[in-house]
Amino acid sequence: MAETTVLTSSHGCGLCGFMVQFLRGRWFMMFATFLIMSGSGATYIFGAYSKAIKSSLGYDQSTLNILGSCKDLGATIGVLSGLLAEVTPSWFVLLVGALMNFSGYFLVWLAVTKRIPKPPVWQMCVYICIGANSQNFANTGSLVPCVKNFPERRGMMLGLMKGFVGLSGAIFTQLYLAIYHNDAKDMILLIGWLPAVISLVFLFCIKEMKKISGHPHEVKVMYQNLIITVGLALTLMALTIAQNYFNFSHADYVASATGVCVLLFLPFLVAVKEELETWQQKKEDALKPPNRVVTEEPPLPESSNPRKQEIVPAHCTIDKGGGDDEFRQEGCCCGDICNKPKRGEDYTICQALLSADMIILFIVTFCGLGCSQAAVDNLGQIGESLGYPTKTVNTFVSLLSIWNYFGRALSGFGSEQLLRKWKVPRTLMMTISLVVPAIGDLIIALPFPGSVYIASVLVGFAYGVQLTMVFVIISELFGLKYYSTLLNCGQLASPIGSYFLNVRIVGKLYDKEALKQLARAGLTRSMVPDLTCIGTQCYRTSFLILAGVNTLGALISLILVMRTREYYKSNIYMKFRDEMEANEKEIAMVSSADHK
Repeated sequence: MAETTVLTSSHGCGLCGFMVQFLRGRWFMMFATFLIMSGSGATYIFGAYSKAIKSSLGYDQSTLNILGSCKDLGATIGVLSGLLAEVTPSWFVLLVGALMNFSGYFLVWLAVTKRIPKPPVWQMCVYICIGANSQNFANTGSLVPCVKNFPERRGMMLGLMKGFVGLSGAIFTQLYLAIYHNDAKDMILLIGWLPAVISLVFLFCIKEMKKISGHPHEVKVMYQNLIITVGLALTLMALTIAQNYFNFSHADYVASATGVCVLLFLPFLVAVKEELETWQQKKEDALKPPNRVVTEEPPLPESSNPRKQEIVPAHCTIDKGGGDDEFRQEGCCCGDICNKPKRGEDYTICQALLSADMIILFIVTFCGLGCSQAAVDNLGQIGESLGYPTKTVNTFVSLLSIWNYFGRALSGFGSEQLLRKWKVPRTLMMTISLVVPAIGDLIIALPFPGSVYIASVLVGFAYGVQLTMVFVIISELFGLKYYSTLLNCGQLASPIGSYFLNVRIVGKLYDKEALKQLARAGLTRSMVPDLTCIGTQCYRTSFLILAGVNTLGALISLILVMRTREYYKSNIYMKFRDEMEANEKEIAMVSSADHK
């Protein structure tokens, strides 16, 4: 049955009615979400402009890593955006995010370009934390409504949306080369104003649909968008490699960016096509005789009659026992901490945060995302220490962004197929995603010619898998009712892991080795503008430690695999199918009554 999020009379005003349906429909909202997501990954290209911050402000590596950790802290502490989304509409969450994004990064740009006096380190930390934290508002304001509007295909949906975030680094690189040519300082300005503009344009298009019904082409549309994004990723990869080996003129960069933008807007055509088919189907249904719609059903009790009572969304499970239990479930976000529901039902915030599953997932996320974030943030300095030229270092960062996309997108679709066909737990995918970056860490610790290319692929791909799996697993184990808050709480382990692994281990060991090199050269720290280490020994010990932490996280994640294997063998999406079928019947009854 065609999607029916908007009911329009067949006697409406044709094109005007279609435009209303299109702008309010799920498919246009999906396209708008893709664009917002493609502008929400500025934190992943920190390695491309971190050198400009370091040299302009005279920071050493430990100070730069502190900035990186504050960026990670802002990017992953999204509890405020989650709580805000519980009590305000999505457009307000997006508006707050847009204002934070521009103000934070604009202040960083002013400091780096010396348009304002050099701020203390703590102020720079606040600026970059505010800018990075805006990413959570964009994610929460657009991602959460989209997942709730496609509950049965959330793995694919999250894979696509997080995939666009993964591609954003390479997209930003192409746009800044076309607009500003080759100045890393101007990249900071670009990531300040562009994401804010995108969010403001689509401010009122992102919302949770009250009633959703099945769509015969839903999976097909998902795969169409996957093919488009894979084409976009391959194009970005080809452009990145070509720009590394050939001298591009400014006109060439403009042409490249234009091609990227064309591919970026192809999902818009997919949305138009699906809404046109939906529109035609509605017109055909409106012309059918009323007696062809089955309405002679046994009367339903008042408590379950969809005409007298709004259907409870599938993500709002109510305790049928009534009484105090129902009041606690619906009236308080904390609820009964000890009396937890079954996996997949709606947990309260406290029930989820204090559950063994969430604690294990938190530890695994600490190990996995903490190590991956440390590798991503230091990629620029790793290339520099091994003697790679600046343009090649930018290639590493862009390739990592592209492979990050493949990890996000393919893990969403791949885990969906493995779950539906062979009942493979998504938690097992999380285990694999910690083993792969351990290999990448070893390659960085023990480098060989071209090894950084391989390491960027392994770390980028695994990082993407981890990010998608954390979001999907939280939604499947703890329900969707408080998803906006729980997904942001669940990723708090990332900045904590990044601080301990990046600042306290990687940064400290790097500076220690750099000071040794200065001493051997007869220099002191005050005699050089920035602290730089050159050689394979700069990151050897620290990345051997990261490889061990990743391996430990993989072993701990096996506990969660064993705990959830029986749950993933069941039909975890049955309740969402039941809800959509009930919505289809109600909509058919309402449509029939309107045309009598």
